[in-house]
Order: sequence, then structure tokens, then C-alpha cells
Amino acid sequence: MKKKISKQKLLSIGMKIFTVGAVLLVGNNTVFATDDPLAVINNLKNFMYQIIGAIGAILLLWGIVQVGMAIKSHDPSQRANGFMTLAGGVIIAFAKQILELILG
Repeated sequence: MKKKISKQKLLSIGMKIFTVGAVLLVGNNTVFATDDPLAVINNLKNFMYQIIGAIGAILLLWGIVQVGMAIKSHDPSQRANGFMTLAGGVIIAFAKQILELILG
């Protein structure tokens, strides 16, 4: 007696096999030691600053869009939210430079 496998079950098994294969393929990286262990930390710090800067740029652009829509619709509360998003985006986008100015 043959047992039928539903398409949903077959798709689920295929996705599990694909996921395990992708993890094994991507996770197989060689780690190289460097002479300066702080170089790795500095690279990670710079990478995090880039991610934070990109998020800040996105918020900055969204703030500009919100202010533009608020000016068009004459909505003061939306305008205030837009300017707050705009200011937050500027602060987040330039967080690295602000921290360097504060810390010296």
C-alpha cells in the first residue's frame, strides 16, 4: 500500500532541506586570525556606524516626506511629527560625527 504525500508536506520537507543546506553552505567560513585583535572590533564598530547611518538617512528622508505632506494638507500635528522625525533622522544619521565631537 502506497502512502500519498500531500503537496504541502512535500513543500515543507523541501524547505527544511533547503534551509539546512543553505546554513551548512553559508556557515562554512574560515576565520583568519589577525595580529591586532582590536582591528576586528574597530571593523565591527565601523560596520555598526554604517548601519546606524543608513537607518538615520532613511528616517531623514521619511521626515522630509512627512513634512511635505503636512504642508500640503495644512495639518499642524502631522507637521510637528514630520519635523521631529526629520530631527531624529539627522541625529541618527550623523551619530558617529556627533559622538566624535563629544568624545574629542
